[in-house]
Amino acid sequence: MATHERSQQIHTRAQQLMPGGVNSPVRAFKAVGGDPVVIAYGKGARLWDADGNEYIDYVASWGPLILGHAHPAVVSVLQKAAERGTSFGATTEVEVELARMVCDCVPSIERVRFVNSGTEATMSALRVARAFTGRDKILKFEGCYHGHSDALLAKAGSGIATLGLPDSAGVPAAFTNETLLAPFNDRAAVEEVFEKHAGTIAALIVEPVPANMGLVLPQPGFLQFLRDITAREGALLIFDEVITGFRLAAGGAQFYYGVIPDLTCLGKIIGGGLPVGAYGGREDVMSMVAPSGPVYQAGTLSGNPMAMAAGIVTLRMLANDGVYRGLDAMGAWLAGALRDAARAAGAPVTITQLGSMLTVFFAGEAPADYASAKRADTERYGRWFRAMLGAGVYLPPAQFEAMFISLAHMQEDLERTAEAAKAAFAASR
Repeated sequence: MATHERSQQIHTRAQQLMPGGVNSPVRAFKAVGGDPVVIAYGKGARLWDADGNEYIDYVASWGPLILGHAHPAVVSVLQKAAERGTSFGATTEVEVELARMVCDCVPSIERVRFVNSGTEATMSALRVARAFTGRDKILKFEGCYHGHSDALLAKAGSGIATLGLPDSAGVPAAFTNETLLAPFNDRAAVEEVFEKHAGTIAALIVEPVPANMGLVLPQPGFLQFLRDITAREGALLIFDEVITGFRLAAGGAQFYYGVIPDLTCLGKIIGGGLPVGAYGGREDVMSMVAPSGPVYQAGTLSGNPMAMAAGIVTLRMLANDGVYRGLDAMGAWLAGALRDAARAAGAPVTITQLGSMLTVFFAGEAPADYASAKRADTERYGRWFRAMLGAGVYLPPAQFEAMFISLAHMQEDLERTAEAAKAAFAASR
């Protein structure tokens, strides 16, 4: 039987040095119970913890590791990049090359600015939208997570949902007064917000496929509706594709659904596993950004040469024929196998899946919005999580997150996961 003695010892030391012993809240396992495992290293689709226990990994560092852990091509390019210097605070050719690749792939992006995180990307995109429109208000959806900047933590998903927090302490009410909310997939609510605040909304920001309240799919035509109403009302449409960018397709959810926003936020995959973010869009909108325009945004490590090099090799590998068909097929197979396992165990489970992303909801029906996602049985998810961890399968330690499949996963990994799930669903009662 697996032991976690060393992980527990390390976590005890960590709690004396860092808040909760972690540097990001969901890592603390508070939503699923038990002590967090401490990861030692990863290779391909596998992780090993500090005690030597091996896991099939479906967290993938929360999405960016679409090639798997320590892919040889990524490791090689990083070694070479490090030998040339880790940071310059100046323009390099690799960032120009990655910018070209992003602009070529993502339909909405004519100009792009690299930053260091998804939070920076969304915060900056909203600043640009306000400057471009001359308006102040922002409309977001309940349960969509756009990073931890002050104005966007109103009814956010991800860790906010996991910890059961309504918002975040330390955010003055004045910072969120200009943030408007609506339920995802609710056209009438969006119409009502635009009617009530006519002429004052700078932008509507949305995860086109929310993955921070668990995976919630947009209803047919909903994204096109958002495109139409923002155009009609003179507001910008911002797609937060930090998760879906280069995950659903090389062109992201906007390519997948054929709906083109004004601005797009990216992260995760475009850095090949290193810290990165980006925002971009129409040339006339992006011309607002300094030094071309009056919107100031800067960062010493923006366009970091190591992240750019890892991003380039990752995007090149994703450009190979059949990559996304293969990922989609693995996602569909695993979702079906997990449904069969849950049915056999009599577990009340709904599984949402799109491409290589999926969520196992302990609920009777697929959620359409934050309110319905919150009806899932989080305690039962925690029991299932712990049983799967004991069987050597590492899942998101929270009901309100997505699982990710990488190109490193093999059919035998999926089959072993499905087999473990049969017993784990029964153990979750």
